[in-house]
Amino acid sequence: MNQVAFISHSDCLAHESRADHPEQPARVRVIAERIALCGLLDHLDCLDAPLALESQLVAAHTPGYLNSLQTAHNQLIAAQSSGPIYLDPDTMLGPHTLAAARRAAGAAALAADLVLAGTYIRAFCNVRPPGHHAHRDRAGGFCFLNNVAIGIYAALARGVTRIALIDFDVHHGDGSEQIFANDPRVLMLSTFALDLFPHTGLTPLGSNMINVGLPPGADGTALRRVVETRWLPAIEKFRPELLIVSAGFDAHFQDALGNMRWTDDDYAWLAGQIVAIANRHCGGRIVSILEGGYNLAALARCAELHIRGLMDMI
Repeated sequence: MNQVAFISHSDCLAHESRADHPEQPARVRVIAERIALCGLLDHLDCLDAPLALESQLVAAHTPGYLNSLQTAHNQLIAAQSSGPIYLDPDTMLGPHTLAAARRAAGAAALAADLVLAGTYIRAFCNVRPPGHHAHRDRAGGFCFLNNVAIGIYAALARGVTRIALIDFDVHHGDGSEQIFANDPRVLMLSTFALDLFPHTGLTPLGSNMINVGLPPGADGTALRRVVETRWLPAIEKFRPELLIVSAGFDAHFQDALGNMRWTDDDYAWLAGQIVAIANRHCGGRIVSILEGGYNLAALARCAELHIRGLMDMI
């Protein structure tokens, strides 16, 4: 058995929006193809994501919101329509969206369970739709269910009392912040672009939030400064038992949805830092879940480097 799990599901390919929508099925496909081409599959255990249980979903979301998603889905099916139903201008629910979202959430919960059980030291969830913009009671920003939140609640249910959530997407994880603000069991550390969607994060919602907004054009030097001066001191004080990562690769300079200048080397460096933190405090335990990343070539390369980092120092 390998020590890193790679969790995905074919249902994640079935969720579709407009043909020109950046959050497309090819995102998870190119990552899977890249790790196969690079020979990493021999060093990963590939697992199918289960459907998240209702009990796992209600830990992170209100019953009313979950019912509204199911109602919209039922309307599509009853009308025999390919949809989509617009939950906001960028977030569209189609006939296969709920299955994909429940697989993505189920992947996060399974990863947390397997890592905390000691079956694997680390896991990467190659799933979509992403999740960190989903609030307790609403969808947004391509997100329907908050995957990292569902993974965190699965870990808390196993008795973990201190979890660090690292979010390095170019867009602020406003849903994750809203769900965990002032929860002393979770320390959220994030970088994001100040002037991009969702235009939040400048004023933290809780004392457990280390939000660092970066200006347009911020490069790897800015990333390193954030990690070394803001994240590491907070993590050393908090001493997490588990790291859960919202892994967004859209701060890359080739990504048109972002406006920052990170490079492949920056993502490799960041993966090394995350692994070093986990080895120092968490027995190496990391659950990483795909968020953004919309330039397919850059996404595939940087996800490969991230996964290689997760495989290192085991």
